[in-house]
Amino acid sequence: MRKPERFRHFLDYFTTNFPEPKTELVYSNPYELIVAVVLSAQCTDKRVNQIMPALLEQFPTPAHLAAASAEEIFPFIRSVSYPNNKAKHLAGLGRLLMQEFGGEIPSTIEELQRLPGVGRKTANVVVSVIYNQPAMAVDTHVFRVSHRLGLVPRSATTPLAVEKELVRYIPQELVPKAHHWLILHGRYICVARNPKCSICPLKSWCKYYTDVVSKQELTPDKKPVKQRQAPHLPGKSTT
Repeated sequence: MRKPERFRHFLDYFTTNFPEPKTELVYSNPYELIVAVVLSAQCTDKRVNQIMPALLEQFPTPAHLAAASAEEIFPFIRSVSYPNNKAKHLAGLGRLLMQEFGGEIPSTIEELQRLPGVGRKTANVVVSVIYNQPAMAVDTHVFRVSHRLGLVPRSATTPLAVEKELVRYIPQELVPKAHHWLILHGRYICVARNPKCSICPLKSWCKYYTDVVSKQELTPDKKPVKQRQAPHLPGKSTT
């Protein structure tokens, strides 16, 4: 199956069955979202949502965060991954927001990446979710699922390479939604270990299912076929 056809199947299914996907992070304004996304790196959205209310009660605005030290922030985020580093990032993020951006969240990827703790993936999430820009944030789920479905070639071994392949074939107006489609499919169906292919609605054209799973199903009494995994994105899964 040619790549454009795979993308057509992907877009047709999700636009029909899941037309309005949303992030599972809970937020009510751009400031709350960027804090949540920084905290979600290599951590689950569920955990971040659990700690955000107390954190925001103490630091409800960029000005409050800017006035805080990493040591003051740490107790509120101690249960997330890498809390020491993230406390430092949030303190620095608050200060730079106030000093350089008047307490407003920047709307460009370049400006966002100036903020401590904000890499390209985080910046893409913010401009996509808040400003509805055609930015594709590539986390472990997007990286894994796009390879398994055959949307990107095995030679795309970096997040940036995957991002460029995806935005090349997905219409601009659907890129923000496609980001969530890939994440949620990877979170609940196409999981890293033991993907739930038996209930996957995409398996009829999925490259991983055709090349690996279907062969195993045809030879149940033989030694399992060696699985050809997609390249791994460095770091832990953000589930």
